[in-house]
Amino acid sequence: MEIFNDFSIKEIVTCFMVLFAVIDIIGSVPIVVSLQQKFGQIEAGKASITAGVIMIVFLFVGNKILKLIGVDVNSFAIAGAFVIFIIALEMILGIEINKTTEAKAASIVPIAFPLVAGAGTLTTTLSLRAEFHDINIILGIVLNTIFVYLVLKSAKWLENKMGEATLSILQKVFGIILLAISIKLFTANFAQLVQNYINF
Repeated sequence: MEIFNDFSIKEIVTCFMVLFAVIDIIGSVPIVVSLQQKFGQIEAGKASITAGVIMIVFLFVGNKILKLIGVDVNSFAIAGAFVIFIIALEMILGIEINKTTEAKAASIVPIAFPLVAGAGTLTTTLSLRAEFHDINIILGIVLNTIFVYLVLKSAKWLENKMGEATLSILQKVFGIILLAISIKLFTANFAQLVQNYINF
């Protein structure tokens, strides 16, 4: 199949790391544990598969929506860069810019959406299309879905082993990585927009 001609380990790793940092499932372990205590056992398989499906569907449908409203991928990627930038600031500074509503269910809402496949993740997923091939983004999503499943299954154990201090440090480290990614995403797509404007 032609789609596999674009297969790239480097792109898969990059897509995985970008989405991993945005999803920040490790940093969300305390939230998951809290939801387990409030709503009972969370169905890890159901939650992770639902989140993965949402991300993959949006990867393709989202682009069609953009074309319908007349927005190009580069412009959307720049908007996505701003969203990722804000998420990174939240992670680094420990502030909450995006207020989330109180949970009323567990496995699908709010675990699958919006905790895993939230606005930031979906925006990032579509923004990646400006630089990477679909097959590599999909594999990056699948790998993250597997990782999310493993974390959800062992959330309580992870919290006990790692502790709040370690989780906080990891969150800040991934926040800095995410900040750098957002700047790269912005500069690359802004340069492309300028080039397209000049050529136009």
